[in-house]
Amino acid sequence: MVSLQSFDSIVDLSQKSLLLSFLSISFNPLAWNLVARNEYRNKTITKLFGGNAHYGCYFLALMIFSFGMVRDALYTQALADQPKHALLPAPLDTVVPAALFLLGQIFVVTSTWALGITGTFLGDYFGILQTKMVTSFPFNVLENPMYVGSTMSFTATALWYQKPAGLLITLYVYIVYVIALRFEGPFTTMIYAKRDSKKA
Repeated sequence: MVSLQSFDSIVDLSQKSLLLSFLSISFNPLAWNLVARNEYRNKTITKLFGGNAHYGCYFLALMIFSFGMVRDALYTQALADQPKHALLPAPLDTVVPAALFLLGQIFVVTSTWALGITGTFLGDYFGILQTKMVTSFPFNVLENPMYVGSTMSFTATALWYQKPAGLLITLYVYIVYVIALRFEGPFTTMIYAKRDSKKA
C-alpha cells in the first residue's frame, strides 16, 4: 500500500503545470461537444462561413487539432516538472513505451484516414454524414480506436519519461474519454437515426 509520504515522492501535486494539464484535458472534449451540439441545432459556424458546412467543419477541425497540440504541450511540461521514478525494468522501460506509442499512433492515424477529416472532426453535427458505417481497420478491431490510441500514447509518454504523475494524468484522460463517449455516442446515433427515418 502506498503511503501519503511515498506518494508525495513520486507525484508533486503542488505543481501548477499538473493542474493546467488536467484542465486542458477536461476542456477539449467538453468544449468541442458543446460547440458541435450548438452547430447541430443553430448552424452557428456554418453561418460564419456563408452557409458552407464543409468550410465550417474544416475550421472546427483546425481548432480541435490546435487545442490538441496545446494539450499535449501542457502534458509534456507537466511531466517535466514531476519527479522521476523507475516504472519498468530495462529493457522494458524503452521497449514497452515505444511499442505502445507506435501502436497508439497507428490507431489514431488509421482511424482518421478511414473516417476522413469531416468524419473525424464532428462533421455529422454539420450535416455531413457518412454514407455507410466504417468497418475497415482499425474499426474492425476497436470500437473507438482514436480514443484508445490517444490513451495509449499518453501512457507510453509517461512510461518513457518514467513519470508516475503521467500515469495519473493518463487515468484521468481515460475517465474523460469514457464520459465523453457517453454523450457523443447516443447523440451521433440520433443524428443517423433521423437521417434514416427521413429516407424511409
